[in-house]
Amino acid sequence: MNREQEPDGRRRRSAASRLKIVEAMLDIVRSGETSPNAEQVADKAGVGRRTVFRLFKDMDSIYAEMHTTMRQRIAGILAIPVAGETPAERLTALIDRRVKFFEETLPIAVAAAVHRPGSPFLQAQHAEVATELRAILAAHLPADAAADAPCFEALDMMLSIEAWQRLRNDQRLAVGDAAAALKRAALATLKG
Repeated sequence: MNREQEPDGRRRRSAASRLKIVEAMLDIVRSGETSPNAEQVADKAGVGRRTVFRLFKDMDSIYAEMHTTMRQRIAGILAIPVAGETPAERLTALIDRRVKFFEETLPIAVAAAVHRPGSPFLQAQHAEVATELRAILAAHLPADAAADAPCFEALDMMLSIEAWQRLRNDQRLAVGDAAAALKRAALATLKG
């Protein structure tokens, strides 16, 4: 190996280690641990603890990479078409898509909520995702329902990750039962 190739090799190893660390953090969080420490992450990633601190200056930088990785994973879910002839059919299709999205992101959202008060990055990302989900909801509702503030706000609340967390984690409903509860409440709200 000549001297010109050596920095590229180090960069590739650093990039590979960063990816291992992010994947390890995601795996640990998915297993239910909301606050993994550097040692847990390093062990799971198969890297040294010092490597974690060398590659990531702080937790927000790890959260940022986790966010990027999750965005890539959910892109296919967000691309699922919301089809239907009637407003109720379209709302049902939107809920089906959100259920897939929520199931993929729920453990990450739970862990992020724990750390959000101390993380400007997580605060900004939470606001961005909430705004994005509101815009998607508004785009798929009939104009009169989207313009009806109490109706829209009720639907936005019902179809939030926080509502999904309550149904799945607090009320311990199975995915199908939680989805059915969302659909029943959302469709009743849409009908007025």
